[in-house]
Order: sequence, then C-alpha cells, then structure tokens
Amino acid sequence: MSGLKVVFWKELADYLGSRKFLILFIIILISAISIVFILSQNIGEYSSEISKDYVFLNFFTISLGALPSFIFFVSFFGPLIGIIFGFDAINSERSKGTMSTVLSQPIYRDTLINGKFLAGFATISIMLISIILIILGLELGVLGIVPNLEEISRIIVFFIASVIYIGFWMSLGILFSIIFRQTTTSALVSVMMWIFFAFFVLMISSVIADQVAPLNQNSTLEMVAKNENIKSMIMHISPVVLFQEITIALLNPSARAFGISALIKGSNLLPTPLPLTQSLMVIWPQFVGLIALMLICFAVSYVIFMRQEIRAT
Repeated sequence: MSGLKVVFWKELADYLGSRKFLILFIIILISAISIVFILSQNIGEYSSEISKDYVFLNFFTISLGALPSFIFFVSFFGPLIGIIFGFDAINSERSKGTMSTVLSQPIYRDTLINGKFLAGFATISIMLISIILIILGLELGVLGIVPNLEEISRIIVFFIASVIYIGFWMSLGILFSIIFRQTTTSALVSVMMWIFFAFFVLMISSVIADQVAPLNQNSTLEMVAKNENIKSMIMHISPVVLFQEITIALLNPSARAFGISALIKGSNLLPTPLPLTQSLMVIWPQFVGLIALMLICFAVSYVIFMRQEIRAT
C-alpha cells in the first residue's frame, strides 16, 4: 500500500504540473466561462429554450450560436483529455529507460500501473469538479440563480458519468501505451479509435441496418422500427453514444427514451420532468455499459502489462 501511495502522489504531481493539463484546463475553462457570460448577457433571447424548473441545468446544455454547449466540450474534448493522460503512461517510461529502474525498487508492477491509473483518474476528477464549481459560482454571482436539490443531484451524477467517460479513454490510452513502444504510435492509434467511435460507428450502423432491414417508400412502422433498433444496437458499442444519452437524460429531465422509442413514447406523454431516480432508470444500461468498458479496458491493460518482459536499457 505504501508503494501505491508513492506512485500515486508522484504521478498526480506530474499530471497537475504538466503543460498539457494546464492547456486543456484553460481551454475548457475559457469556453465554460464564455458560455455563462454570453448567456447571462443575452438571456432574454434564449428564454424560450430555458426550462423555468431547471434554469441551472440549461447552462450546461444550451448552445449559443457558433459557441457549442458545455456538454459538447466534455463529449468532444473529454476523449482527447483521457488519451493525452494515458497514451504515454508506460512507453514513455520505457523510452527514457526508467521503467526497469522504478521496478528495481520495492515497487511491484501492479502497484505501478494501478498508481498511474488512479492518479490519472484523480486528475480528471479535479479538473472537472473545478470547472463545474467555477460555472456554478459564476451563475450564482452573475445571475443570482440558486440551484435546487434536484439540479445539484443531477450535476453530481453528470460529474461522475463524465469522469467515467474520460476514464475510459485514459484506460484505452494506457492500453496502447503498453502494446506499442513508440508514444507517437500509441497516440495515433488512440486518436483513430476516438474517430472511429465518434464518427464511423454511426455510418457503419446505418449501412448494416439498411442491409438487414432495408427501407423504401412502402415501409411500415414495424420495418422502420426494426431498422432503427439494429442501428441503435450497433451504435451502443460506442462510449460516445452511451455518454451522450446519459447526459441527455441527466441534464434534460423531460427525456424518457432515445431514438425511435422517444418518438413513440413522446407522442403519448406530456413533456413533464422526471425525478432523478426515474431518469437513472432510463439510463442505467448506458451507465453500466460505460463502466464496464472502462474496467474491461483497464483489466486488459493490467493483464498485458503484468505478462510483458521488461528489460533494462
């Protein structure tokens, strides 16, 4: 346990003191502050889009013209943050020749990889909670809006989901840093995986769905539903899709379903907000799937790293 603490605090200090952490933190922070101030200056123009019951949550979801919403920044930059923290976690130690030196100390392999993962996870948590608290503070100071307990609870769950989402990409980066000896290779492969999950999964799911359940002008509702269900099933292998659905349900309390199910159910129901417990019931499969992806990715990294041969250089 003492070895784990040493690795954890050393890696945490390295992460928090690195330029990449400061640059990413500043980019997201400036974007978040801009959203709050622009919305506060033009709140009348967006009054029709703001829910009176959940004013606080709207600051996370509303996009202001060319400026995307805060959740877009988390969804888009989150994978890059995770990849940047993970892609050189192991192979950089090898290239510097410090891996064998570190492991020659009373520090075991599992302690090293666990410490790196936990330190990265803690860094992501510190970054996100800091930005969220700054946004909340600005909303209180600029607009004088006090969040209710329901909104605070939803923001806390959103924070947890965001950390898990970025944690998946970090664990994926760690996996490739173990598999590939060159940091450039692990970075490129990690980014390629992000591009695949963010963009190509949608196209692939549409192609497969149209082949299995083709649609035409005479297609019935059942045929359309089958096509959409196949597309949805394939898309749910993507952590990007899982996170997007989680954020929609958490920050838009009126959300009850996704895809064609949302159209069918929404046509028969009033758009009344759901309590947090019911929103969690809607997204628990996505939540479990996101957690499972992160843990599986880290478990594979752990097993490969424990079996790899490490030579002194």
